[in-house]
Amino acid sequence: MLDHVSISHKSGIVLWSKSYTPSASNLVGSSSNPINALLKDVLVEGRSAVHGGGGGRESYEAGGWKMEWVLENGLDLVFVVAYHRLLHLPYIPTLLETIKSLFLTLYEPFLLSFVDSLRDGVVSTTASDWEFNKLLDGWDKVFDKVVKKAEMEELGVGKARKPFGRKATPIPKAALDAVFGGEEPRTDHVVPAAEMPVAPSTPKGQSAEEIARNVSALKARLAKAGGGGSSGGKKKVGGGGLPGSPSGGGSESDSPSKRSSSNNNNNKPPAASKVMRKWGDSSFTESDMAALDFSSPPPPPSSSSSSDPSSSAPTLSASQIADLISKDAMGSRTKDGFYDVADLNGSSSGGGVLEGGGEDEEEDDMIEKALEKSRLRKERELLGEDLGVDGAGEEEGGTGGRVVGGMSSWFTRLTGGKVLTKGDLKPVLEAMEKHLMSKNVAKGIAEKMCEGVEKALVGRKLGGFGSVKSEVRASLSQSITRILTPKSSTDILLEIKRKQQTPSLLLLSSSSSQAKPDPYKMVFVGVNGVGKSTNLSKVCFWLLQNDLRVLIAACDTFRSGAVEQLRVHVRNLGMLREAEGKEGGEDEGRRTRVELFEKGYGKDSAGIAREAIAYAKEKSFDVVLIDTAGRMQDNEPLMRALAKLVTVNTPDKIVFVGEALVGNEAVDQLTKFDRSLRDFSSATQGAEQRGIDGMILTKFDTIDDKVGAALSMTYVTGQPILFVGCGQTYTDLRHIRVNHIVEALLKD
Repeated sequence: MLDHVSISHKSGIVLWSKSYTPSASNLVGSSSNPINALLKDVLVEGRSAVHGGGGGRESYEAGGWKMEWVLENGLDLVFVVAYHRLLHLPYIPTLLETIKSLFLTLYEPFLLSFVDSLRDGVVSTTASDWEFNKLLDGWDKVFDKVVKKAEMEELGVGKARKPFGRKATPIPKAALDAVFGGEEPRTDHVVPAAEMPVAPSTPKGQSAEEIARNVSALKARLAKAGGGGSSGGKKKVGGGGLPGSPSGGGSESDSPSKRSSSNNNNNKPPAASKVMRKWGDSSFTESDMAALDFSSPPPPPSSSSSSDPSSSAPTLSASQIADLISKDAMGSRTKDGFYDVADLNGSSSGGGVLEGGGEDEEEDDMIEKALEKSRLRKERELLGEDLGVDGAGEEEGGTGGRVVGGMSSWFTRLTGGKVLTKGDLKPVLEAMEKHLMSKNVAKGIAEKMCEGVEKALVGRKLGGFGSVKSEVRASLSQSITRILTPKSSTDILLEIKRKQQTPSLLLLSSSSSQAKPDPYKMVFVGVNGVGKSTNLSKVCFWLLQNDLRVLIAACDTFRSGAVEQLRVHVRNLGMLREAEGKEGGEDEGRRTRVELFEKGYGKDSAGIAREAIAYAKEKSFDVVLIDTAGRMQDNEPLMRALAKLVTVNTPDKIVFVGEALVGNEAVDQLTKFDRSLRDFSSATQGAEQRGIDGMILTKFDTIDDKVGAALSMTYVTGQPILFVGCGQTYTDLRHIRVNHIVEALLKD
């Protein structure tokens, strides 16, 4: 829609310009440049511009263009947008204010030195002496994003499209009448036009008898395409439509083809009797259950119920295997040679979620803020409000008691130099509570956080305005840090290493040198659909990168496709190992690094887990990852079954997998899971009381800086967040640090 955009100095130096069409580029380069006419007539000579559009917008028309502009008087810069004079583009004022704000923000040091040099007469005023392309590198990309966002906001985004599908085209009625002689054709089947039989071309000298035979053949082909003869009791389709044909005027039953069809029908076996309906109160038989079992057959007995990934689905291509991981998201190796996943701020991957995901997302965030600022300025101008010089009132929260938002505006309500009381802190704490809830912190936890800050500040004497802000932020930061600091170890690799090096009691009491240590056991629990199986496979990839042998136990025997999903993950992880050249080794018994242990559906999950652990010990696996069925936290029978699995198999780590998208629901889920496990696991005499040992937060790439679920979950159990999931590849697993969450929660 735009023809030309330029940023220039009033002296005539063009800092940056962009033309969208060849004709616009030629027009700007000619002697009749409309931009020069605008600068001369309106800005230099002070002639009045044309008022057009809403809100008293000024524009200038020249050379078939309509031009709108905005000035930066402090630096004598002019931002001009030109487009065809017949177009109506309401978003142009917002676009101009946005690019002005962004340009000044990004290149302020250079612009100040450039303008000072011009004013002092130190440098030449010819554009050829300046290398603006290098100095303003990256501005083209930023500008294109601004234009795209402004246009999409003006036009609306995400209009639903009608589903596209190919529909069958009915045969025209005239064609059917020509074939069937005007009688009613079959209606139980519509032949698509692409499948419609085409009659052979007939020369002009063809006899009537030949034409009749062709018509009969066409009828037979149409009847065959429609599914055969009509059902009993319905009217038969008539004979040929032309007089004088052999079958004309007679019934189709007189033809040899019809008699042959009748003989074939007589030889067919009698139809089977109707099967009675099975109602809900009738019992199911084994044959009924077998008819509904569409799962794959169990593996042969020689495999000991363990699935080899090489024997499952077809192999993937090299490009498909490469897409399973993201090189940019790979972690790093420690000094000891261990592979560790990257931190969420992108210390190992070059960009993280909380930091905006790299330069592109930082630019997007900056553009969004500039657009919002331009919209606020436009709204206030329409309301006749005075913003002050360069919008200072807007940046500081407005004048006349108006508060734009943000935690900085909360602190300005406090006054220093006195002993703080509850009355002084009440408005600040109310705003703080709303801020925490907007970050997805559960309401009850946000209230307790504010109570802690209140207790820390009431009665404290503050000496100035600046100290109020720093003390309140420090108090909130300290409170969040205390909650998020882990109370137990989060180094799973160290725990695995210790278990491998420390012999079990059975090994000490056994006189056989062939006794083997127990594998490290991790159980993944959570509600339905949070991503337990997916993040289990990510943890498996991390363990494989540390040269550990992993057995995945498929203990979700309820959800359809759960076993098949894990089988696909095991196949993919095995192919990744082969692609990296790490599969195999001198010890043939340790050839396969990852396997799946499954017994199908409808079995006892606790028993499957026990058998998987025994198999892992026998085959010298280092880690067993136990996948469980999703269940709601209020379902007592299912929670008892989960507690039974924990009590029977005594896992080393019980990991709760939850979504980062939820707020109050996260507290309810985690509280009831932890309480049910502790209550039901200790119900058995002599059993140890077990609860949640750690959490994995999934879908963390969808929440921006709304990380309140992390604070809520840690506050409930006091257990650490082991990992966060932030993507769809096996490398999209991250560590989250305490300071990351604190910064995100305090961010305005």
